[in-house]
Amino acid sequence: MSNQINLIHVNVPMTEPFRISSGVVDHKDSILIHIQRDGLDGFGEASPMAGGFYSYETPESTFVFLRDVAVPKLIRHNSFSPHFVEECLQEHHHEMFAWAGLEGALWDLRANEESLPIMDFFGIETSLIESGLAVGIYPTFDELIQACSRYLIDGYKRLKIKIQPGWDLEPLRAVKAQFPDIPLMVDANAAYTQEHFSVFEEIDQLELLMIEQPLPAGDLEGHCSLQTRILTPICLDESATDLRTLKRAFAMQACKIVNIKIQRVGGLARAVAMYDFCTQSGIPVWMGTMPELGIASIHALYLSMLPNCVYPTDVEASRRWFVEDVIDPPIEVVDGVIEIPEAHQNRPTVNFNVIDRYTIQKKSISF
Repeated sequence: MSNQINLIHVNVPMTEPFRISSGVVDHKDSILIHIQRDGLDGFGEASPMAGGFYSYETPESTFVFLRDVAVPKLIRHNSFSPHFVEECLQEHHHEMFAWAGLEGALWDLRANEESLPIMDFFGIETSLIESGLAVGIYPTFDELIQACSRYLIDGYKRLKIKIQPGWDLEPLRAVKAQFPDIPLMVDANAAYTQEHFSVFEEIDQLELLMIEQPLPAGDLEGHCSLQTRILTPICLDESATDLRTLKRAFAMQACKIVNIKIQRVGGLARAVAMYDFCTQSGIPVWMGTMPELGIASIHALYLSMLPNCVYPTDVEASRRWFVEDVIDPPIEVVDGVIEIPEAHQNRPTVNFNVIDRYTIQKKSISF
């Protein structure tokens, strides 16, 4: 077998459109990175949201960056350690999704080489993982309630609904009235400004679990000011881009909870560094998704077993989002809990048939 790195752009239909405050998607695009080296292989996933409404990175730009910059650099340096990515991130402070996918493939390759679980490299012990349901924005309250009912059958441990200006208090009250016993939170995806503080003061009266990313990512001062006016904990998401920003947010008391997304921060190692800081600082965390396909979702589940991940993860059942997943078996939620299947205990096991079925672009780079 020749040594090569395959970049595979897959486009998987979603079970329903997913709408947040900044846009909507009905297919999941991911760039899979398949490293084949000395008879062993490793898989990673770079998974920016299509359309560029969540971040400036898109599946297309990620594919080009991996093809033209990241993979050639890896081959030139001939350094197939996951730590290669951290060294590169000292120079390249952008394209975090691409670097996260490449680093994931390198951790996967290392696990294969050493016949060890990826979890072992981070001192993670296997445990059950509580899963939370995330529900997007719907045209009507009735459709929102129906969606919540449809998926809560799986026993999800908390419910998150997306909000935006004009779609906040009323749908929240409707959901809380219909499902009074489940822990409820909202996610604004940075859709509001400081002019909307009065809205959050009303939301505060509903005694939610948390309010996720109410203001723009760069407005840490606004988050700090808002947190002084409400009791509901603010959770940073889009603002939690790196360790330096997280330390600044903590010093300013801009949040009480942090959602760590492996893809957004540049990989597993950076996510763990942010987790460690939060743990040392007494900030509870949880692992989020956008969502990703199975490879990246399994990586998020690994980190979700760390003890300071005290809130349910956003990783849900594969069939909740996708008509098919690229791992075998797919992720399942039973009574609100995910147990990582034996096939994924060491590293995610991919489904080549599904990958082939949904591949729309591929590039092989030999070395």
